Amino acid sequence: MVPLNELTAETVISDDILTEVFDQEDELYKSRLLLSLEDRAGELGVKKKFQELVKAYKRVEREMRRRERERKSQPCSLEQWTNFSGPYDNMQCKQWIASENGIYLNNPSTGYTDILACYHPILPVERMKNLETGEEQIKLAYKRNGRWEEIIVPKTMVTSANKIVALSGRGIAVTSENAKYLVRYLADVENANEDHIAVQYSTSKLGWIRGGFLPYDTEIIFDGDVRFRQIAESVVPAGSRTAWYEHMAQLRRTGRIEIKFMLAASFSSVLVQPLGGLPYFVDLWGETEGGKTVDLMVAASVWANPDENAYIKDYKGTEVGLEAICDLLNHLPLILDDTSKKNRKIEDNFEGLVYDLCSGKGKTRSNKDLGLNRENHWKNCILTNGERPLSSYVTQGGAINRILEVECGRKVFDDPGATAELVKRNYGHAGRDFVDVLKDLGWDKVREIQQGILRQLADDDKMQKQSLSLSIVLTADKLATDYLFKDRQYISLEEAREVLVDRDELSDNERCYQFLMDKAAMNPARFDRDNENVEKWGMVKDGYIIFYSPAFAAICKDGGFSRASFLSWANRKGMLETDQGRMDKLKSVQGKKVRCIVLKLNDGSDKDGFVQMDDEEGQMELPFNER
Repeated sequence: MVPLNELTAETVISDDILTEVFDQEDELYKSRLLLSLEDRAGELGVKKKFQELVKAYKRVEREMRRRERERKSQPCSLEQWTNFSGPYDNMQCKQWIASENGIYLNNPSTGYTDILACYHPILPVERMKNLETGEEQIKLAYKRNGRWEEIIVPKTMVTSANKIVALSGRGIAVTSENAKYLVRYLADVENANEDHIAVQYSTSKLGWIRGGFLPYDTEIIFDGDVRFRQIAESVVPAGSRTAWYEHMAQLRRTGRIEIKFMLAASFSSVLVQPLGGLPYFVDLWGETEGGKTVDLMVAASVWANPDENAYIKDYKGTEVGLEAICDLLNHLPLILDDTSKKNRKIEDNFEGLVYDLCSGKGKTRSNKDLGLNRENHWKNCILTNGERPLSSYVTQGGAINRILEVECGRKVFDDPGATAELVKRNYGHAGRDFVDVLKDLGWDKVREIQQGILRQLADDDKMQKQSLSLSIVLTADKLATDYLFKDRQYISLEEAREVLVDRDELSDNERCYQFLMDKAAMNPARFDRDNENVEKWGMVKDGYIIFYSPAFAAICKDGGFSRASFLSWANRKGMLETDQGRMDKLKSVQGKKVRCIVLKLNDGSDKDGFVQMDDEEGQMELPFNER
């Protein structure tokens, strides 16, 4: 479909456009396309012509359907139709004999109906087409022991005699002997009843799908991985809407930023993609028994069952597993409890995990057929908690600027147990209400609110990526406060700014410089030539700290900083004494030439706080004795 803004007065009423629209199998999607095209036709001054053409197309479509019904109503021999008792309509089955006694085919060699496809009734009743991959699944209905059951399987399973035998594990009477005939029978029934078997669009993701929101809009169904069905099934309203809102009103009246911010962050997750944001972490950190886990449960109860065995997860799984959960949640928040409970692999690459989750895209992986699997992708907010700030686990500024941190004070809740029990019984109502608010307002209005907040947050000393994330959280807070809670308990801009990090704090090279200065201050003996009991790192002279190159490289590596990146930055800042064309300087140490890093101390440093270099003949003493 050509983008709407590229359509002209001629093309918007062309046969190509209207034929493409009326070829859509999804009636709901077709109606939305027609409404959008009608609006565009109105902008171009051809709305009346467009409406007349649509009426004509609908008349033709009705006539085609009438003729098809008449064709199907013509008499047909019993052998060409299934003859099963039960809730399903009989279907055309070509030359197959399909009855309560099973599915058979006449054998021309023997003259008997001795070719067996299946011992019991079975037929395809629905096709499911995945919106992300385009792949199809098929719903089979089969009757065993007098009871009808349904099963959804990949289409590829019922088109291969080798694969279809796996259905025997679900009670379908298929063996290697009759497998090829069952495949043929199912294919014949499906193709003979193509107009009768409904096509149900499905998705393996939650959130915004084709203008609707899953799981609230039921035109599209969920067909995700059975491993995560527990998560998907937890995203439902349960209990009392009134009880939940009344309790939240009490909590919000306490004025605790921890409660208001985590609620806003949970709502904000569904705004990230429509407002053009990137995924981000909201981290609630603080002392034990402050109420962090209960606060996370409150945030989860906006959308789903906050029980630890339902929606809330932790870091004990694998990186691949977390990536798959993010793909499933899509625009709903990923909620992870306690950063201290990590498995070894995640702990070793925790900073990489933060980057990966905030990239909104999974790794490209091949499959057993040497092709590429569908890439996972998501746009959401990730809520987490722990006793230490999440930023203390990472060193790179790129990871830190994807984290909004809120410090959790003592006793956030007067009765945390009562709050936990209440949200376990009453949950999922606010999320649905919030989605309805967004649909009613329209994205132009929501975007206008967010841009206004972003302008108020504009500050040269703050990181742009953090300001964008925070503006989305505050937009969610304003919408939820105005339309759901209606209590004017907004998060103030002053409170919100506290979660942003100064730009200088995010500079890896600034942090590396401070790390070097701290290391030197904490280890004065290593710069004292008179102290021979420790390994020497260098000397201090005339406002410069002089590192031996191996010691400098080791300190940078210990802090997780790039030696080359820091030296390049320090040289641009005029903080290094160097030889021409190099980042270090040749110094004479006890008659030997040694490469050193000569780094200027900052103005705030105590230049006399270190043992001075021996000024005699401009030489330094080596940190080891010559043998």
